[in-house]
Amino acid sequence: MAGETLLETDVLVIGAGPVGLALAIELGMQGRRCLVVEQHDRVGLAPRAKTTNVRSRELMRRWGVAGKLAQAAPFGVDYPSNVVFATRLAGRELARFTNAFYCSPRRDERFPEHAQWVPQYKVEEVLRDHAQSLPGVQVRFSTRLEDFSQSAQGVEAVLAGPDGPLRVRAAYMAGADGARSTVRARLDIRMEGVSPLSHHRNIIFHAPGLAGMHGLGPAVMYWLVNPEAPAVVAPLDANDMWTFGYARRDGEEPAIEGLMRAALGLDIPIDIRHRDEWTAHRLTATRYRDGRVFLAGDACHLHPPFGGHGMNMGIGDAVDLGWKLAAALDGWGGPALLDSYEVERRQVHRRVVDEAVHNLSHSSGSLWRDGLEDDGPAGDAARREAERAILASKRQEFDSLGVVLGSRYEQSPVLAHGPEAGGEAWDSTRYVQSARPGCRAPHAWLAPGRERGASLFDHFAFRGMTLLATRPAARDAAQALAAQAGTDVPLTVVAPPIDGLRELYGADLVLIRPDQYVAWRGHDPQEGAMALELAAGRAAVHA
Repeated sequence: MAGETLLETDVLVIGAGPVGLALAIELGMQGRRCLVVEQHDRVGLAPRAKTTNVRSRELMRRWGVAGKLAQAAPFGVDYPSNVVFATRLAGRELARFTNAFYCSPRRDERFPEHAQWVPQYKVEEVLRDHAQSLPGVQVRFSTRLEDFSQSAQGVEAVLAGPDGPLRVRAAYMAGADGARSTVRARLDIRMEGVSPLSHHRNIIFHAPGLAGMHGLGPAVMYWLVNPEAPAVVAPLDANDMWTFGYARRDGEEPAIEGLMRAALGLDIPIDIRHRDEWTAHRLTATRYRDGRVFLAGDACHLHPPFGGHGMNMGIGDAVDLGWKLAAALDGWGGPALLDSYEVERRQVHRRVVDEAVHNLSHSSGSLWRDGLEDDGPAGDAARREAERAILASKRQEFDSLGVVLGSRYEQSPVLAHGPEAGGEAWDSTRYVQSARPGCRAPHAWLAPGRERGASLFDHFAFRGMTLLATRPAARDAAQALAAQAGTDVPLTVVAPPIDGLRELYGADLVLIRPDQYVAWRGHDPQEGAMALELAAGRAAVHA
């Protein structure tokens, strides 16, 4: 075609939101070439996600950008992550959760990075800057996927960009292009589940001095429980920018400004800057892969945003897919490794979708009861009962470390589960570190502070596998395993001088993947060498 430009890359990523950018960073830092294209001229048109959770932040620590994201937090990392329930913003307090989502910067033994309240568009800015700084990564905006085909050798795509048509040849392609995924549609992959669950509206508005017009104190969210205008309002950014979200009702709605004043309990000017309509779904793709093309993020799973899991789960998708694609491209990742992407991630998606739908069922509107705004003993009694109900029904939304860090892969073709598979039942709020294969590796601090090198995770290999020797006496066995494995699969031996590591991990030797998940643990180097082949996708699951 006249004027057409031909470009070759390792992986073509469609979509430059947080998931696409995360995938590009993972590939770029694994030394692979990646082209990311986005049909819009920029991303971050609305705040959408506002919580970057503990898991995403520790993955960002791997990339070296956790500190940059902390600097981008509009209110600073010390801003209290309280979630307050009240009848109205200027009304009566009903209940509160402190340190929601684990945003407190105080040190915790279980993870190296706290969560962060920060608008999604700021997350995207940090990720985009880092992605574009990597030698093998290109990001192109105002560029739309027109068509693609694939063969045993790779994928060929036709793009429409601002400078004319572009033809791209890549070994693999990933659709990280959101709920209305073009890639998913072209592959004729269905979404199954329930839709719609409910319809919502989010308003971005400017309200000078609003933070000082109520007595509820600083918080990341205010849940407003009243019969006229149940809603959630939250400070968004500096310069008095706020968000106001509510479920749309059937029939005639009152003017938005009046609805907002009723919810706030304040007769103030309402300066609306942006309106965003969205629908809650409970949907999962029937397939996450077609040959050399993969789906990630909202392109393969859709659920309500309550609990802050959506963007964060998509970043987890990107890391899982990214290191596996890099391993395949580098030649040491076998066919079972890419097959494991859907098998593993679908287990997490099912659990998180269930959590999010449960959280949606306990919305502001569902929490109202008569008498909450009454004076006197009857009103006090109604508010005490409301507090008990809120603390019981909403805890798993704001105290969800069991979901964020405790999600595990109970089945996988590349994990040596063995006889110890299973374990404790899922618990949304309770997280107990476990080194069973399929679990995120237990965390430990090696030194004071949060600087690089202080966390055990900082010593895990970014490319290839890590073999952790949990006590000095196990170092020789670790070296023997590494020698037996040869050079086919990249393997880094780590033997940190820290007490209690053997007890924490429950074995002398532990094989840890680039995504910080345990692939095997044991004592026998020969068994470990077999587990390494399995983890690389080059051996069948053994009995």
